[in-house]
Amino acid sequence: MDFRRLAEPAGLLYGTAAQDAVKRGFALPLAGGPAAFSCVDLIEDQTHSGFMPVGNVPAGWQDVLGRLVAKPPAAGMPEGPQVMGILNITPDSFSDGGLHQEVQRAVQAGKELISAGASVLDIGGESTRPGAAVVTPEQEWERIGRVVQGLKQQVPGAVLSIDTRNSAVMAQALAAGADVINDVSALTHDPEALPLLAGKHCGVVLMHMRGTPATMTQHAVYEDVACGVVRELGARLTAAIEGGIAPERLSVDPGLGFAKNTAQGVALLSRLPLLANLGCRVVLGVSRKRMIGELTGEPNAAGRDAGSQAASLEGLALGQTVLRVHAAEGMVQALRVWQCVHTA
Repeated sequence: MDFRRLAEPAGLLYGTAAQDAVKRGFALPLAGGPAAFSCVDLIEDQTHSGFMPVGNVPAGWQDVLGRLVAKPPAAGMPEGPQVMGILNITPDSFSDGGLHQEVQRAVQAGKELISAGASVLDIGGESTRPGAAVVTPEQEWERIGRVVQGLKQQVPGAVLSIDTRNSAVMAQALAAGADVINDVSALTHDPEALPLLAGKHCGVVLMHMRGTPATMTQHAVYEDVACGVVRELGARLTAAIEGGIAPERLSVDPGLGFAKNTAQGVALLSRLPLLANLGCRVVLGVSRKRMIGELTGEPNAAGRDAGSQAASLEGLALGQTVLRVHAAEGMVQALRVWQCVHTA
């Protein structure tokens, strides 16, 4: 796919207004979700057409528009907008480090997230915050292995995502029943990860990041952060597909907080519909991040849930978005209210 050519949807409509505008030919549905877009900016390399009505788009761009309209595949997770609960089994994660290191406590925390409405659990054994200690794959699996096994035994229907960059951990987790692999390096960290996953059937989340967690702040320089993220994720999607992973198994995460400062994060959040160019499900993780703290003035990560919920709702214009959060109950409530208002 040629991601030099992007179309940015705008003029979003919801509910009956969206349905009526689509019927009358004034708008197009966005990514199989509740929104419709009435105008679009055509972007080729660094050249912008300027926003125009969707009916005025030249014939040579119809394939790009088609990507914006199509509902993305479920990619190993339940259909429709979902809440993914974060379960960090680490001593040093920025928000909940040390809370879930004992196996039964971690399993219980996972069950509570499910009871609160999380349809997917994202289990991690390595902190990827700047300055985090290096963890070997053996240490990582030692932290999460019995938690994955315990959740599969006690909640057999639970959908488990494993937040890891290491192929050895991926292989053991999938053998234990995991459903999704969530790689913050988009399969660049471990050269064995892509060939391993090509031979599996799980969902795969590719997150945008430049550099490594230790060096990423040095790489937060963009001419256009939204277009840059989409194109760089597009390159990783192409590599994954050419490496043997079926497109319907792939989701993308724009990587808020990874090689992006607060201003860049805000700019990216405000232009999330651009991600529809990738034709993939979006996993959006802003929960309790520094960006939320800087925007709200809340210094404590655990006090940022309301801001996290507000930011997460920006992703719901796209169909099938997965909202990755620490506190599931409030996010589920916010999601349901948003749906009632925007699909009426």
